[in-house]
Amino acid sequence: MHQLLKRSLGVVSLRDRSKRWVLPTQQFFHTTRPSLSAEGSGNRPQSLETTPSSAATASTVDSADKNKSKSQRDRKQQANESTDPSLIDSFGRFHSYLRISLTERCNLRCKYCMPAEGVQLTQKAQLLTTAEVIRLANLFVTEGVRKIRLTGGEPTVRKDLTEIVGQLKATNPLLESVGITTNGLMLTRQLVGLQRAGLDALNVSLDTLRVARYEQITRRKGWERVMAGIDLAIQLGYRPKVNCVLMKGFNDDEICDFVELTRDRNVDVRFIEYMPFTGNRWDTDKMVSFRTMLDTIRARYPAFEPLPNGPNDTSKAYRVPGYRGQMGFITSMTEHFCGSCNRLRITADGNLKVCLFGNTEVSLRDALRSPGCSEDDLRCLISAAVKRKKKQHAGMLNLSQMENRPMILIGGFNERQQQGASALSASFVHSASHRPITLAHDGGLQCRRYSSLSHVDEHTGRATMVDVDDKVSTKRVAKAQATVYVGPTIAALIENNELKKGDVLSISQMAAIVAAKKTSDLIPLCHNIPLSSIKVETSLNSSTNEVHILAKVKCDGKTGVEMEALTAVSIAALTVYDMCKAVSHEILIKNIMLVEKTGGKSEFYRKQLHHEPTLESRTIESREPDQMPIITRGYRTDPIITNEPFVPMYI
Repeated sequence: MHQLLKRSLGVVSLRDRSKRWVLPTQQFFHTTRPSLSAEGSGNRPQSLETTPSSAATASTVDSADKNKSKSQRDRKQQANESTDPSLIDSFGRFHSYLRISLTERCNLRCKYCMPAEGVQLTQKAQLLTTAEVIRLANLFVTEGVRKIRLTGGEPTVRKDLTEIVGQLKATNPLLESVGITTNGLMLTRQLVGLQRAGLDALNVSLDTLRVARYEQITRRKGWERVMAGIDLAIQLGYRPKVNCVLMKGFNDDEICDFVELTRDRNVDVRFIEYMPFTGNRWDTDKMVSFRTMLDTIRARYPAFEPLPNGPNDTSKAYRVPGYRGQMGFITSMTEHFCGSCNRLRITADGNLKVCLFGNTEVSLRDALRSPGCSEDDLRCLISAAVKRKKKQHAGMLNLSQMENRPMILIGGFNERQQQGASALSASFVHSASHRPITLAHDGGLQCRRYSSLSHVDEHTGRATMVDVDDKVSTKRVAKAQATVYVGPTIAALIENNELKKGDVLSISQMAAIVAAKKTSDLIPLCHNIPLSSIKVETSLNSSTNEVHILAKVKCDGKTGVEMEALTAVSIAALTVYDMCKAVSHEILIKNIMLVEKTGGKSEFYRKQLHHEPTLESRTIESREPDQMPIITRGYRTDPIITNEPFVPMYI
């Protein structure tokens, strides 16, 4: 892997590193694939009409089923023996489900999935080839994956979809299920061929049962074709899953209509909570929660009852007694299921995504195309990525602020909407939000663990204020300072009060006082503290052409006022910049720092550095202790030199 690291750093071109987006699901109902042949009729749902010929061969079918069950048990036993720890994360979750996006293209433009203007598609040369898809799939199956779902974009727009399904089934005897997620537009043309190739499971995205609304959501026509595709799937022996993303004020009035769809059709309708992704303008006001859906349904169907769920199911199953189909609820936002997640994703451009909502990805494509990359190297890369998977996602409020791929470039959460380490090469690691990812001294990858932060709830991952109710109220004092280099021309204008916008020192002083009072409005997780005193000193040092700002804030309370002091000097410095920018933009704000903090559990005093004083006028001896000038380190203009090696980050 050490050699791979060297080679991979050289292989990734500059163009590769630019303009790249740098970044499962349910139990399948078909454990054996439906077949068009007479031999497979025994696997079809009871809803299909039973013919005399099928009844005559019942004993043969029973015998075949017993043999098939024995074969499946043997296969599962063989799978358990071959389970590899490379797909087990640090929380003990074994990942047996892989979703592979075959394309970024789609023939619809769903509002929650893709921005209206579309997305910038990756060049074809940067997408995984069919051979690379099969190679990666085979590797994951060898490591323990037993279910693969092919997604997009829209997978049916890829001409070799049937060939890929056939190769996956033919080359992986341990693979239990191959499914696809589709918008359903092409099912009437392709489903028969896909079934013959070995397709086991089918998910269809459909967000409305009304033609006009379908065109509004998808920005395209085709509702009748989708319904015809669902009916064809039922006739061929599938039990299709119909996924519906509910949005308040848009299609939440159709909840009971979808329930009625299960009366005569053997389908599994699953409602998905609206989730935040880049470009879909997510808002909590648009999201319909699981509990709201449940209350709406039970108001009309009081007997609506829950069904048993598998250990890795993302959907909470329910049904109306007597109906042929069933319902499900995917509650990623209000009741996440991260603890039982067993899913991994590979995007169309070859990035491994261990969490749907994570914005860190590892490029398996770059590793595959690196000279000399062996399967052991790939296993090492995959294992390191899986080991970094977090315990749970950050919660819906935080997720809405995180940059992530648009859903069309990920490969669907349940369809279009939604989830050797020491030598790991940093050139294969990407981050959509430019969040720092650094190599540790031992070569391992280090990511910040948000659960350790005081302002983040470690159970939900949501931002929260620190509870200060149990703290003792004391006298709190904080001092902060800032320096603004303005240059000789502006310094002369300030000294003579000749700037057109007015007295810079007085106005910046007033701005600092106002800012200190508004700190809790500017910084969301700061407490709103009644301040007892705000003193701000602004002065011009003509010899260094600098404006010096010192703020001292006091209160009697349960939490400190250092943020108020720092906000005061920061806004004062910005005010100086704003008033002087018309003369020159060669202005430098520097040395914003906390100088002193007293009165709390931990006190802080910044050590004085030996160089010229930065506040002019009065001498040290003539000042009171709380009026002492703040001595700061001079601004360095020499380049910073370190011995750390440069490692290019693929962003």
